Amino acid sequence: MGRSRRTIPEELLLLALDPATGTTAQPQSLDLGLAGAQLVELALAGRIAPDGDRIAVVMPRPTGDPTLDTALELLRRRGSPVRAVHWIGGPRLGLRQTYLSHLERCGMVHAVAGQMCGVLPTTRYQATDTAISREIRARLDSAIRTGVPPDPRTAALAALAHAVGLGKHLYPGNEGRSSRSRLRDLIRHDPMGGLVAHAVMDVQNGVAAQPRRAAAVAGGGNGGSGRRTAAVRSGVAPAETVPQQAGHRGQVMARAAAS
Repeated sequence: MGRSRRTIPEELLLLALDPATGTTAQPQSLDLGLAGAQLVELALAGRIAPDGDRIAVVMPRPTGDPTLDTALELLRRRGSPVRAVHWIGGPRLGLRQTYLSHLERCGMVHAVAGQMCGVLPTTRYQATDTAISREIRARLDSAIRTGVPPDPRTAALAALAHAVGLGKHLYPGNEGRSSRSRLRDLIRHDPMGGLVAHAVMDVQNGVAAQPRRAAAVAGGGNGGSGRRTAAVRSGVAPAETVPQQAGHRGQVMARAAAS
């Protein structure tokens, strides 16, 4: 697929990076969003396709992107379509760091070493070229402001940004309330992005999505998904440490397995 275009996982991560602090907003849900963004990117590349509420590999040929190809190979090894909520809720330890390291190699961010409480080593990432982040943000702003249906990539990015809770990071305060609402509404413009975004939100809520999702997708209706989307909080949760993320992921997987 070449490297002339940034992938949706890369753009989602750049959106989440705080230019002032070098940290990522919503780190816990962002990991889920990156896994979902990989699915959308593979779908746009023609490698996978939705099958109800499941994801099926339709072309196992590598894309040329090592991180995406790892996900594609894991999907292929499943042998049968996998439910999006189970895939996104699966263990993805290190995915955010993988993409941060990739962005660093590409020269889009640079690592800044530091310490927490003067003892624990930390690494923050600052955008090297803020024009890239501004261009990504401008696409979202344009879709929100004009109301014109965005292209599939922008629609999927908007859906995932809402799903992981970046609304208040991108459009803070009372003055950003209407923009957050319109960001949420963009979820309807891309079927694959919408499917993945709902799966991300289901995992965060501890819900293993029931087969009714397949009926909703097959029927093409947006009423149920719109009500679900409207019910999801778009606020920013406190950042959590990596051990806490892993513990949360284990709890989510246990609930999913029990369903």
